[in-house]
This record gives sequence, C-alpha cells and structure tokens, in this order.
Amino acid sequence: MSYRHIDDALQWIGAVAIIAGHVLNAVGPAAYPYNIAVFAVGTVAFLAWAIRVANKPQAVVNVVALAIGLVGLYNAVG
Repeated sequence: MSYRHIDDALQWIGAVAIIAGHVLNAVGPAAYPYNIAVFAVGTVAFLAWAIRVANKPQAVVNVVALAIGLVGLYNAVG
C-alpha cells in the first residue's frame, strides 16, 4: 500500500466516522455518548492525516475538536 493510499484511507475513515457522528446526533439522546465516541474516531483519523501531510491548520482544528470531544465523553460516562 502506497503512502497515498494510506492518506486516502485516513481521510475516508475520518469522513465516514464524522458523517456517522452527525447521523447519531440526529437520532437524539439515545445515541449519547456513542456520537461523541464516533466523532473522536473521525477526528483521530483526520488528525493522523493532517500530521502525515503537514497540514498544520487542520491538525490544530482536530486537536481542539478532540480535546472538546474527550471532555464531553468524560462528562457523559464519568
């Protein structure tokens, strides 16, 4: 598998997970905290991609999104 394939896979995993998180948000409170966990998976995939391609603004967005999501997940299950 080439590096480009890895980068493409990370972006698609991130996209599918983020879409799934939005779908779970639309379901409502019954999906809580799974929606947060799915968003975290997507965010980690996009963060890994951003680091690999040295896209610093995207990496910052994903670090902040992950931090906020982890606080929400902690509050949901903690």
